[in-house]
Parts: sequence; structure tokens; C-alpha cells
Amino acid sequence: MSLNTCWHCKIFGAEETGISSKVSLEEVLQWSQSFERLITSKYGPMIYKTYLKTEHSDENIEFWIACEAYKKITSQRKRISVARKLFMSYIQPQAPSEINIDSPARKAIIRNIQEPTESCFDEAQRIIYMHMERDSYPRFLESKFYQSLKHSLQSNGNSSVVN
Repeated sequence: MSLNTCWHCKIFGAEETGISSKVSLEEVLQWSQSFERLITSKYGPMIYKTYLKTEHSDENIEFWIACEAYKKITSQRKRISVARKLFMSYIQPQAPSEINIDSPARKAIIRNIQEPTESCFDEAQRIIYMHMERDSYPRFLESKFYQSLKHSLQSNGNSSVVN
């Protein structure tokens, strides 16, 4: 299938990232097995983020991915810098990409932001994971976007890649 005829790729911007030409049917089918499989697969998070943009909730996956990267930081200086950026982008009231977390989780981050630990965003990340798993993930699986991607790959052959 040509990217020129891949309407769902055009609509959702997948042609800009090149993902639509790399993802396999096997990977796409695994996404429907569990939310965990979707967000830990190679292209799942990027495709899912593209879908979440249509729901105006892509800040959720962005925050989750940023937290995964944050946990790998070993330098305390860098951890402090990144923690402040995460706080300003996602946690503080009226943040540009404010996420929907409860008051106790937000207050705990505010208390710990001066001396952030590897786990200071864990509760907020868990809440966002649950929001995505329970709310947007089922809609993603039923969406025209996911269904069209799956169908186009199935039409191309068992585990072939869209070209």
C-alpha cells in the first residue's frame, strides 16, 4: 500500500513519522491483547499518542513516557532539572499539558520536588496509566484509526509491513 493512498496515515500524521511504513501486523494485533503490550511495543506508544491527539489527551502518554525516561536518570543534578520540567509541564495547576491527577498525588509531588527521588512521580504515573488503560485504550481499539491500520496490514498479507 502506498502512503499516498493510506488515508488513515494521512489523517493521523503517521506518514510524517514514518511509523506506518514500519509497523507489522503482528505488532498491531498484539496491541489488542493488553494495554501493557501497546505501550511497551516498539511503535505502539507513538501510534497511540497519535490517536490520543484526536481526543485531546496526548499529554497522558507524553507524561507516562517522560516518567519512564526520568526513572533512568542517575545524576541528581539532572534529576532535579528534569523533575522541575515535568512539574512545570504536567503537574502544576494551569500547566501547559496539565494531567488529571488527584490532589494527594499532586501535593506529594509538590512536597518532594525540591529533593526529587527516582520515584517521586510514580503515583501520578500510575494514575495516568490507569486513566489510559480504562478510558482511552478501549476507545483506541474500537477506533477507525486502529481498525483501519489493522485491516490495511491484513490486506497486505499476514505479517508484512505497509510500504
